[in-house]
Amino acid sequence: MKRIAALTLALAFLATGCARKAENVGLKEGTPAYQLAKDLSAKVPSLDPAANNVLVGTKGFDITTGEVIQAIRDNVGTRAAQLKDLEAAQMKSVIERSAVQLAEKKLLLAEAAKAKTVAAPGELEKALKAEQERAGGEKAFLDALKASEIDAEHVKKSIEEQLLINAFLESTLSKEAAVAPEDIAKAYAEDKTASVRHILLLTQGKTDAEKAEARKKIEEILSRAKAGEDFAALAKQYSEDPGSKDNGGLYKDFGRGAMVKPFEDAAFSVPVGEISGIVETTYGFHILQIVDRKKETRPLDEAKGEIEARLRQGKQQAAFTAFMTKLKEKARFKTLGF
Repeated sequence: MKRIAALTLALAFLATGCARKAENVGLKEGTPAYQLAKDLSAKVPSLDPAANNVLVGTKGFDITTGEVIQAIRDNVGTRAAQLKDLEAAQMKSVIERSAVQLAEKKLLLAEAAKAKTVAAPGELEKALKAEQERAGGEKAFLDALKASEIDAEHVKKSIEEQLLINAFLESTLSKEAAVAPEDIAKAYAEDKTASVRHILLLTQGKTDAEKAEARKKIEEILSRAKAGEDFAALAKQYSEDPGSKDNGGLYKDFGRGAMVKPFEDAAFSVPVGEISGIVETTYGFHILQIVDRKKETRPLDEAKGEIEARLRQGKQQAAFTAFMTKLKEKARFKTLGF
């Protein structure tokens, strides 16, 4: 349910404009990434490194299965072997999502290069030090990377690229993320938290036929809930959300920004005591029963900073989504799948 951060992928700068389309990246036989791709192709044949199928196409470059698997191996090292334990549908979902992230980052790096963006002095060293401290010091950090077969220079480059993208987005989208005093006053008057019970049927990694079956099943459950059957009991019986199933589907007193947007919108708009329609998110199909909502109890002056930060984050996300949509359209971004 909660927002999940994407893996940081290592990428190269791209030439743009009238430059020749970049050559597709493949895997070299005998490397760990090549062997990983061969192992994964036992469940998903289209991941065979010899085929090196294209997953995302743009006018400047393509993203192939080989490039994605190499990027995953570079970033998580030996832990990439965990992909082999996934079911075929889950594996495809992870690879496809990683391909999109990889392509998006390439586009952003190219835009940052065109804008001649530079990260603030000392930011790279500060970020590296923070990573080392989280690992227990520089030696522990380097030992952990070595144990996982992750190159330290690769990590440094990945951090540097992410800082560059952050600086570019900050300079490009800062105006769209501005929060006015009237925005804060309006948000202060709205409900601060919601408590809901919900039922989730997962669709991640499922085929179209399986999604259609899940849709039919959630429609039947919704009919039973609206006919008066105990919602908590239905959640315990049918929900596929491990975080709330055993508690009758209950999520209590969560704030705005804590849940994925369609879920949040329903939680804060459906009247208290009523049941929503079917809500679709990246996780699957949901039904919500609104248990309670609460207002802010602190004085405005005390809550102002927190509200402003939340609103700014929401505006930043909306501005980023709109920017990426335009950037993809310009690049003729197309996901090809398996």
